[in-house]
Amino acid sequence: MASLQNSLLDHLIFICVSTLLWSIGFGSCAIIDHTLSSRTVALFIFGDSTVDPGNNNYINTIPENQAHYKPYGQNGFFQHPTGRFSDGRIIVDYIADYAKLPLIPPFLQPSVDYTNGVNFASAGAGVLSETNQGLVIDLQTQLKNFEEVQKSLTEKFGEVKAKEVISEAVYFISIGSNDYMGGYLGNPKMQEQYNPEQYVGMVIGNLTQAIQVLYEKGGRKFAFLRLCPLGCLPAFRALNHKASGGGCFEAASALALAHNNALKTVLTSLEYMLKQFKYSNSNFYDWLQDRIDNPYKHGYKDGVNACCGTGPYGGIFTCGGTKEVKDYQLCENADDYVWWDSFHPTERIHEQFAKTLWNGAPSSVGPYNLEELFSVDEEKLTIGYMVDDPEAQDHFSLLK
Repeated sequence: MASLQNSLLDHLIFICVSTLLWSIGFGSCAIIDHTLSSRTVALFIFGDSTVDPGNNNYINTIPENQAHYKPYGQNGFFQHPTGRFSDGRIIVDYIADYAKLPLIPPFLQPSVDYTNGVNFASAGAGVLSETNQGLVIDLQTQLKNFEEVQKSLTEKFGEVKAKEVISEAVYFISIGSNDYMGGYLGNPKMQEQYNPEQYVGMVIGNLTQAIQVLYEKGGRKFAFLRLCPLGCLPAFRALNHKASGGGCFEAASALALAHNNALKTVLTSLEYMLKQFKYSNSNFYDWLQDRIDNPYKHGYKDGVNACCGTGPYGGIFTCGGTKEVKDYQLCENADDYVWWDSFHPTERIHEQFAKTLWNGAPSSVGPYNLEELFSVDEEKLTIGYMVDDPEAQDHFSLLK
């Protein structure tokens, strides 16, 4: 797997980043000086079931892509199931709370106020339009929906204020798992057409282009939830249950790790290329792996089995009884579990990692944490600005 990652990283800059050099031009390397602001900033969310607040309630799709039925949302925070794949809240609900924002509504919810942001995420969605095509709101469509919001904000506030909202907002992106699970590992034709290295490069290339689109529309502050160890999902353990000790499905985890490493490389490059580009990238993979392997150390009792599901490890995705297999078992206390259902963590995991994203250690989140992204008002100085400043140019001439 090391050779896959190394060779992938070697050419990703050429594939993804050189495209940006042509389309945007060399940006500046930022020398960052933070100034804090108490002003509220909006939160725009793109992604899959990890952050979907219920957009899929409003589309025609399969039961596996919806969660607006019991026991989802059972812990009582919401009066009824909302479509979140959790026993309660999800990570972006906590982030909104920490940022002193209301719950960020789903884009498809009728009569939505976009002032504080909106959530475009769709369970089952992928970076690639081919992933679960026709059953989800793919990333490209989510970007088009953002254009509608941008127009609405301009109509409501005027062009100047709308641009300010867009530029000061935080853009939270959590997507990619479905591309590797169903889009690749569950798709023999895709495996014939692309080897793992090529496929990861294609996903990352498309994700890079999506970041570029948001940047060109005025987005400057981005947050990314890296992929978790996919092979350790109860669903993959169930598929791999004949392995010694019911271990994780390593091929899935290897793809997630290669994706994370490639994304890290691209983001590091974009930080130097794009003026005022700031980002927060989380080490969700290692953070969650530690809780899977050492649940008691973190106050859990089970890091392997799903609270809601059936079959080995609760890995057969039947939670709620709305799918082809109706039978499912439900644990007594979801807070004791890392996994809520066959694919998704419990609210407690969402809350704990939201805290890490907000003000966690550099080993888990960086180069900015989310508290900093929501607080940073502007960069006082960038090389791009200095080049336009005659006095700064004099200083540069001394270095030649």
